Amino acid sequence: MKILTLHGINLNMFGKRDPKQYGTATLAQIDDQLRALGQELGAEVECFQTNFEGEMAERIHRAHTDGTDAVIINAGAWTHYSYGLRDALAILKCPIIEVHMSNIHAREAFRHVSVIAEIARGQIAGFGVDSYLLGLRAAVSAVQQG
Repeated sequence: MKILTLHGINLNMFGKRDPKQYGTATLAQIDDQLRALGQELGAEVECFQTNFEGEMAERIHRAHTDGTDAVIINAGAWTHYSYGLRDALAILKCPIIEVHMSNIHAREAFRHVSVIAEIARGQIAGFGVDSYLLGLRAAVSAVQQG
């Protein structure tokens, strides 16, 4: 089973950026935890981060044909306005799980809207690194359920 985890704009700054909202774990630490849990669950986890929207769309396009079984995505600020990424994700036939470290519904009003939520199997927000780990468990379960 192959699970693709996508980290969007500014998420390479985890560990440095607003620890009150995002905690102190770095992106590398989050990726390591995802890969370790993936091994336990029998899934290969690939992690990809970019600050370039077109590059993210290209990686999503590759997921359509590279054997990706599910996608976990934290699109960062793109969550709230990137119809281009939403449309790229909508091409996929596999489950999409949206995750956020902070509770986007308890923050600024503009963060309450996700253009991705409508096409995602589900959304997990507000649990810090556990949002990613819960997202991985949900992705594996969705693939197993078919």
